[in-house]
Amino acid sequence: MTRSDNSGRIKRLKSIVTSLPEKPGSYQYYDASGVIIYVGKAKNLKRRVSSYFNKDQQSAKTSMLVSKIHDIKYIVVKSEEDALLLENNLIKQYQPKYNVLLKDDKTYPSICITKEDFPRIYKTRNIELKRGQYFGPYSHVGTMYALLDLLKAMYFPRPCMMPMNEKGVREGKYDICLNFQIKKCKAPCIGKQSREDYCENIDECREILKGNTDNVLAKMKERMDELASQLRFEEAQTIKERYDMLRSFQAKSEIVHPSNTNLDVFNIETDEKTAFINYLHVIRGSITQAFTFEYRKKMDESEAELLTLGIVEMRERFHSTSKEIVVPFELDLPLQGITQTVPQRGDKRKLLELSGLNVKQYKFDRLKQAEKLNPEQKSVRLMKEIQEHLHLPKLPLRVELFDNSNIQGSDAVAACVVFEKLRPAKKEYRKYNIKTVVGPDDYASMQEVVRRRYSRMAEEQQPFPDLIITDGGKGQMECVRKVVEDELHLEIPIAGLAKDNRHRTNELLYGFPPIVVGMKQNSELFHLLTRMQDEVHRFAITFHRQKRSKSQLHSALDDIPGIGKATKELLIKEFKSFKRIHEAPLQTLQTIIGNKRGHQLYSALHPFIEITEQQ
Repeated sequence: MTRSDNSGRIKRLKSIVTSLPEKPGSYQYYDASGVIIYVGKAKNLKRRVSSYFNKDQQSAKTSMLVSKIHDIKYIVVKSEEDALLLENNLIKQYQPKYNVLLKDDKTYPSICITKEDFPRIYKTRNIELKRGQYFGPYSHVGTMYALLDLLKAMYFPRPCMMPMNEKGVREGKYDICLNFQIKKCKAPCIGKQSREDYCENIDECREILKGNTDNVLAKMKERMDELASQLRFEEAQTIKERYDMLRSFQAKSEIVHPSNTNLDVFNIETDEKTAFINYLHVIRGSITQAFTFEYRKKMDESEAELLTLGIVEMRERFHSTSKEIVVPFELDLPLQGITQTVPQRGDKRKLLELSGLNVKQYKFDRLKQAEKLNPEQKSVRLMKEIQEHLHLPKLPLRVELFDNSNIQGSDAVAACVVFEKLRPAKKEYRKYNIKTVVGPDDYASMQEVVRRRYSRMAEEQQPFPDLIITDGGKGQMECVRKVVEDELHLEIPIAGLAKDNRHRTNELLYGFPPIVVGMKQNSELFHLLTRMQDEVHRFAITFHRQKRSKSQLHSALDDIPGIGKATKELLIKEFKSFKRIHEAPLQTLQTIIGNKRGHQLYSALHPFIEITEQQ
């Protein structure tokens, strides 16, 4: 599109906006091919739509949307509530490219009660309203199976899938099956259970699935008393068993005071691309519906906008008639006859917290599933957490850690380990022998190593790390800063991992002067940083042990004339340690490495002992 064409497009769209009514309604944006790309709602159509063309208010995403608009249409309604409902229906019908979209929930099963003379009850993922009545969907499959098991144990709905009608039963078209013999069915197919009794049981199943367990229990109690008064104790006992099972099931979901008779509870969690909304339906203190769903964000939608869409969607889907909605914050929710509650304490607050716990767990589970499919995603998430905690200018794609190791200054060494995208890059690990420091001075040793590493990287024009982490507290951080910033004039963020008096990592330090970064010690990120610290410590200690071992063997054997590498290996293999070589008698040494070399070795190890020919 040329500049003049675009200018004409904007001019034409603005002329449409100026003619829009100042009434509530829904507006639709169309692209060049006549496809709806965005649907919105407004209290005032003219004011809302004109805001899209105000460049001072445009975000990057809004600007991109406006660049795709070629036509604007609208529908005027009587109230804001109607506009909200209309918007919801149009989004579901057209699924516009730039609207938030409800994630497909076909993976979640529902419970179906069929429309038949002898209805069946089963789980399904395919919704066909002509087939029967559906309850769900159930995001927690365990809850669905618990309900099905309860209904089967109490009412014995027929488990067979064959079509069955009353006429067929009268004419004897059906044969009894094994389910009757193993007491999973009462055989309505051959008339052992009447259709009236069977359908009464199914009606009670329907009430239980709706959450109306108190009504069912009341009817059971009334029927038990009636049968007991007629001395029909066996039948009364059968109903009592059902009554006890239902009371037991109800007790598991009873979490608040029964004065909370009919509530819808909603809570929300969001990330960059997705909104997660949890819905709880509460009747007489019991949670009868629980569902968490996802919206895929497309524009800069606020949590309030997303939660409003979610409330409308879920109430319509679950046919909720609750007159009170519990939410985490105040919403501009244009639903007539509905009371919004933002509880600060009490039972409703507990319900809101429970909903929040569920939505956070769901978000965490979805994140874990995604990270299993794409491990790179986990690294990016943790790098973003580090960036946010330390306020780094960019993602820490390359992190370098340093550690020293010595025993009272002897065999002093240092190590540098490198993590790229939070994974060990072992080919980049480096070992350093301390050259300029005498005695046990960890700060000076650290400065020497840092100076050598980054001055060489500067000379060779290698890329510097995005973050340096020292194995130590404020002192180590300051000595590294003096080299990096004051001497080499580099801008590399520096953090420190400090230990407590039990030598356990207990805090992350950052900044100058260093301050403790607020991070839970049981968090995934803190565990990762601890493992990184353990890795640099392991690498430094291993190098130090190798050097110390080599140094000890060199000072003891390598300077003795006639004792070469092969002889040394033979001695170590035979005696296992230098102490045993030193304690060995002359004859033993001569037997193993020969008379001449044995004599030379023994003389070198025992310079003040005179050796005679007889020895």
